[in-house]
Amino acid sequence: QDMTEKELLKMELDQLKKEVKNERQMVSKTGKEIKEYIESMAGEDPLLKGVPEDKNPFKEKGGCTIS
Repeated sequence: QDMTEKELLKMELDQLKKEVKNERQMVSKTGKEIKEYIESMAGEDPLLKGVPEDKNPFKEKGGCTIS
């Protein structure tokens, strides 16, 4: 936040230099591959099928009774 404009521009230039080296692919190809991967892994996705009670780390361990 306390960076000068020159420092910000240098950071942006460094990031662009890294990104230009990335291999580009058409979305029409990669989108289909991503969709197929997601559909093939859906059976193992805990957000879709849920988490078994015995493996749920957020399950309450016990209760408290006040009498």
